[in-house]
Amino acid sequence: MRKLLVIGIGAGNPDHMTVQAIDGLNRADVLFIPDKGARKNDLAELRRQICDRFVKNPKSRRVEFDVPVRAEPAPSYRSTVDDWHEAIAEIYEGLIRDKLAENGCGAFLIWGDPSLYDSALRILERVRLRGNVGFELEVIPGITAVQALAASHKMALNRIGDPVLITTGRRLTEQGMPQNAGSAVVMLDGKCAFNTLANKDLIIHWGAYLGTPDEITLSGRLGDVGEEIEKIREQARRKKGWIMDTYLLRKAGEDD
Repeated sequence: MRKLLVIGIGAGNPDHMTVQAIDGLNRADVLFIPDKGARKNDLAELRRQICDRFVKNPKSRRVEFDVPVRAEPAPSYRSTVDDWHEAIAEIYEGLIRDKLAENGCGAFLIWGDPSLYDSALRILERVRLRGNVGFELEVIPGITAVQALAASHKMALNRIGDPVLITTGRRLTEQGMPQNAGSAVVMLDGKCAFNTLANKDLIIHWGAYLGTPDEITLSGRLGDVGEEIEKIREQARRKKGWIMDTYLLRKAGEDD
């Protein structure tokens, strides 16, 4: 039976790699490296650097594969994502079938943690349900952008006794600042949804390229720094060709 490891590699800093993750890399016969095109070559290059630094197994080999670009939402966001996942599942199935021996061990290197806003586990479940190729699955957790954000801003994610909600930029635009959480962490926000909020007294802690040499952080009252964050974000995206950022929102005066 083939064995697949889904390994969280952290938010961008190779030092985020856990001992368990390094051990997993060295157990694998094949390391699957996704390539999202020239504009996001840094993401593949970081995975290569992690392998160069930590993999000591002389028998392991790397297999790089192209990741299809997700279409713009039409007719709906969910259907667009579903079609995209189906296309990736087709690629995963071929990789597992053609590049991994029947008793081999392969590893997918996942940015952050496989359980938080990453689709690898759902896509692999699609592959399993197809029934064309069998495999066992093991998940190795990693440091998330949420943890890296809190560390970079030297803050606790939660206020005393209050919950933290993790949501997306799309949800923030549609529903506004959540009322059922003391703090809200916003991910997958490509359009600076924080600037759509009516309450400009919210405090924002923002970070991009967290944990890497290119890290950028900024915090303050939303009404004072929101437009500045949007400008800095766009400049960084144009310079590198891609950006990964996240932020925490919190009502002013309630940080204790």
